[in-house]
Amino acid sequence: MNSVQGLLAASVISIQNSCFTYPACQNCFSRLILDSRRFSCLKCGCTGEAKDASYRYRLSLKIADTNDLFDVTVFGSCLDPFFGVTAENLQRYIQDFNQLSAETNTEASTRALVQAVETCFIGKRFIFGV
Repeated sequence: MNSVQGLLAASVISIQNSCFTYPACQNCFSRLILDSRRFSCLKCGCTGEAKDASYRYRLSLKIADTNDLFDVTVFGSCLDPFFGVTAENLQRYIQDFNQLSAETNTEASTRALVQAVETCFIGKRFIFGV
């Protein structure tokens, strides 16, 4: 799963998702199911308190090399340098911002984050391990 089969130099054409972090199981990295107090992993059965859930990056991109278009998803801590913080800290910053600004509609903060990510990635060329 983590072995790189080859490298692909390509430019980012678009961002395919607007949620760049997800609550992740510490055992298998699958998305956790969260309710107000607990989390559970449907894949491995791990459970715990919602406040203890860890977050991980997931960035879905449409990329192009000189010949083809590809849909790729980049996971995990390799995105820390691009965001400047871990996924867990970014998630905390977003939650804190929404609470401090009394945002009942989180659409504004989500839109601002998406715009920043688009500015940083779209039109830029990267080498992807595939």
